[in-house]
Amino acid sequence: MPRQHPEAGGTEHTSAAPAPCRVVVCRDCCCGTPKVPGVDHDRQLAHLAEEVPVRVSDCLDVCEHANVIVVQPSAAARAEGARPVWLGLVNDPDATEDIAAWVKAGGPGIAPCPDILDLYVFTPPRRTQ
Repeated sequence: MPRQHPEAGGTEHTSAAPAPCRVVVCRDCCCGTPKVPGVDHDRQLAHLAEEVPVRVSDCLDVCEHANVIVVQPSAAARAEGARPVWLGLVNDPDATEDIAAWVKAGGPGIAPCPDILDLYVFTPPRRTQ
């Protein structure tokens, strides 16, 4: 069930059970559009939202990595030093499932990132503005 997220100005999709961290899904310029063919973008977003808290963001300015998903650590994990994990080229339903399972297990700083997701991890460029 979508609702307006007050802090980020995006739309947050929540599931029935709370998760210890949150997922941000890029949807705008390239991610989630026909520019990335052969992916059921709506199903990817719906599946994640069924499993974990999801916030939809406008373009994250890393279009060369479309579809981009960012796994944000829980507040407790962030306080212990965990940082968001950026995943790119998430165009496979199995990868989406792996992300959901990792988030449900605790995500960054709580549960180790599944080895298979290492294939998707990238470091976003620093913004200069």
